[in-house]
Amino acid sequence: MKTEQVLIINHAVRSHATDIAKLIMMAMTDECCLHFCGEGYGLDDFLKMMTLLVEREDSQYSYKNTLVAMDDEKVVGIAVSYDGGKLHELRQTFIQAAKEYIGKDHSRMDDETKAGELYLDSLAVLPEYRRQGIAQRLLKATKEKANAIGLPYVGLLVDKGNSAGEALYASAGFRYVNDSQWGGHPMKHLVL
Repeated sequence: MKTEQVLIINHAVRSHATDIAKLIMMAMTDECCLHFCGEGYGLDDFLKMMTLLVEREDSQYSYKNTLVAMDDEKVVGIAVSYDGGKLHELRQTFIQAAKEYIGKDHSRMDDETKAGELYLDSLAVLPEYRRQGIAQRLLKATKEKANAIGLPYVGLLVDKGNSAGEALYASAGFRYVNDSQWGGHPMKHLVL
């Protein structure tokens, strides 16, 4: 395993789609992914859908919205973020794909973000690469992305039961805004 100094943070490309989809699902947890699935559908169906959504350019999960941490040719971490003001436009692709690939209608899903923030949808690092500062570097690059497109904040939701995630975000400077609900879980909305 290489040290974090040789890792590169870069914009994702379409060929990273499967690796990105797996890391998004890791960030969401299997329980949450299954919560989104209709009866008779499982994690393999969810992965197929997420991979297709990452491959697209008009999805909130698009490779175009993703920063990747690379160890040579291997994707070892991701930060998926998008303009919160474009949530409804970007979510349409997810709603259509969910009906087709995981048998569930999510057209009445609550909003997890709003205009005025770059929403950090997913942050994940492969287990064997954790504790090397990669997540911090991805968070810093996400804040730089927000600044570059003129958004004053990076916002995210963290599961209320995820104390390690909360500690990571606090160490990066995120602050609590309010409580929220997403994916069947009580969440905290944080901003940087």
